[in-house]
Amino acid sequence: MPKFFIKTYGCQMNERDSEQVAHSLIARGYERAAHETEADIVLLNTCSVRDMADQKALGKMGMLGQIAKRRPEVVFGFLGCMAQAQGKALFAGLPHVDLVVGTQKFHRVADYVEELLEKKRARRMDDPRFSICDTGEETGSEETICDHELKSQQATAFVSIMQGCNMHCTFCIVPRTRGPERSRSIEEVVREVRELVAHDVKEVTLLGQIVNLFGRHDIPKVNGKSPFVQLLEAVHEINGLERLRFTSPHPIGFRDDLIQALADLPKIAEHVHLPLQSGSNRILKAMHRPYTAEKYRLLVDRIRQARDEIAITTDVIVGFPGEDEEDYAQTRDLVEEIQFDNAFIFRYSTRRDTPAATMAGQVDEQVKERRNQDLLNVVDASARRANKRLVGRDVEILCEGPSRTNAARLMGRTRTNKIVVFEGKPEHVGEIFEVTVKRSNGFSLYGRPVV
Repeated sequence: MPKFFIKTYGCQMNERDSEQVAHSLIARGYERAAHETEADIVLLNTCSVRDMADQKALGKMGMLGQIAKRRPEVVFGFLGCMAQAQGKALFAGLPHVDLVVGTQKFHRVADYVEELLEKKRARRMDDPRFSICDTGEETGSEETICDHELKSQQATAFVSIMQGCNMHCTFCIVPRTRGPERSRSIEEVVREVRELVAHDVKEVTLLGQIVNLFGRHDIPKVNGKSPFVQLLEAVHEINGLERLRFTSPHPIGFRDDLIQALADLPKIAEHVHLPLQSGSNRILKAMHRPYTAEKYRLLVDRIRQARDEIAITTDVIVGFPGEDEEDYAQTRDLVEEIQFDNAFIFRYSTRRDTPAATMAGQVDEQVKERRNQDLLNVVDASARRANKRLVGRDVEILCEGPSRTNAARLMGRTRTNKIVVFEGKPEHVGEIFEVTVKRSNGFSLYGRPVV
């Protein structure tokens, strides 16, 4: 049978989409290839949040043209956000590309791959360009990302609960690439998680572009609880589930009921990723982020009061159009004050067809880089302090498998989403147990299982 290779760029939602595509191909008898040179189908699942992600995917596909010259029967395709944004334009300059599939059509990929393989085998001379492009909208596509191809001893899984976004932040292309907000039913999500738990999954992460706005348009509140909190409660009740995570929320979706859920539902892991984007109220307004730095700081305090030792991570953009030194100083001061456990710092990247792309006051790249490096130093220092506080303590970890940097060791993740590397046995994989943290090195912890 043909072999396929999928390379994924970007976020956990893209990883989940790639998993769905892989599942659909395996269900038809296709096999995974260890490397693109061994594959009959090569697919790049793309990200468009920043220009660098676009360029990486385009550069990679350009290099794959060398394989196409030797093996013209191989199917090459773009999937995901960049495919959605650029569509047929991706065929230009890349003559070996056969397939472009957008964000609402992942469940169609296997059909299109089979059609293209059949045409290439037949070598129909009347149809020299065997290309397919599908970036159309599809009603109900949010319910199609629901199948899993679980590996042996896999203890964690992502569960997509919604697609799209209605917030329209001025820097963001996601509403264009992912479409409007669409949520699954609570019953379908619970069914999927139950099935995962039946296959020994112990931790699930609920995924959504703005996950805590789940169901707000079509699921009514119950006893003052939002649809998202209702979902958290329903998933929390599943026997055998040990840990529950969600990402990424929006500050405006953190109402009283969700903060109370953090206090009341012990299976929710002690980690919240809460995007800040800027500490300047002027820049937040220009970004169309409907909160102030003061409200964000208050929200962080309330989350920390609701759950002891909860880890908080964030996203920050530096160099947004119009950001001056005072705006950046306000961001730096807030990041220093909050002491995040970690943060993703991004230099503002112009995205076509977003309001920020044409705003006055575009910031010089050298200034962006200086601010980026400076803020990274602040975040790195607070992350090291957070890790150092764990040295000498026993922490609960879920062992996920071999360490990425040393296959002879295992790695596990704490409830606060910190990585612990340790020496262990194969039977540790997929299990929850305690380790004693012996030392800290940058963003990793090193420990020993508690006997």
